Amino acid sequence: MTQMLEMPRVQTCSATQCGYNHNGCTAFAITIGSRNSECDTFVDSADKGGMGKALAQVGACKRAECKHNTDLECHAPAIVVGESGDTADCMTYEAK
Repeated sequence: MTQMLEMPRVQTCSATQCGYNHNGCTAFAITIGSRNSECDTFVDSADKGGMGKALAQVGACKRAECKHNTDLECHAPAIVVGESGDTADCMTYEAK
């Protein structure tokens, strides 16, 4: 299991309509979903949530076929989340 200090950071997130994004992702941890590498933590909201600092980490990743995924945990050094239609996707995803 990935130790908390080893969890990859969300380096950048361009999904500005997300309630966790204010000058970066302020969720404590995000989950990358199995559908199109979607950020399952994305919240389409004008309300701002999170920890107040852009220090988000990847808590879980459901994309088992990603080359950075081992045992449903991300092992990339950091990830980039980007806008994708009405949601946000992990742009670091790479198929094995």
